[in-house]
Amino acid sequence: MGNMSEHSTGSSTRKLLVLNGPNLNLLGTREPQIYGSDTLEDAETLAARAAEAHGLAVECLQSNHEGVLIDAIHAARGTAAGIVINPGGYTHTSVALRDALSGVDLPVVEVHISNIHRREEFRHHSYISGIAVAVIAGAGISGYKFAVDLLASRL
Repeated sequence: MGNMSEHSTGSSTRKLLVLNGPNLNLLGTREPQIYGSDTLEDAETLAARAAEAHGLAVECLQSNHEGVLIDAIHAARGTAAGIVINPGGYTHTSVALRDALSGVDLPVVEVHISNIHRREEFRHHSYISGIAVAVIAGAGISGYKFAVDLLASRL
């Protein structure tokens, strides 16, 4: 199953869901020349600190399983005010993830640690970008902070 951690500071409508897809649990050791040396825990802590500065909480989940991510998105309806998602490889393959995000009617910010547009051609297409309020790519784990700040400004 996924790695779930929650940093709570308020009511559920003052919470953001931070989702990370496949292989992001390997951050810090997987291809550091592309993804850097920061870990998933570093990214989650950065998102939590950014949220706290806005009086928000975050719930973080990483999973290598598409269905776990979809279930978390469904559960966010009525419990979260927005979603930050780094879909990992599912960015380029998952219509189901896009449908889940569309179906819950929450603002979504798509995050990528690397600039996917400077990488292999197959990474240039995202099923998520068309429904996201913003896409942040190539800013390293700072993209998580930027995404939280952006969602907070819209709440």
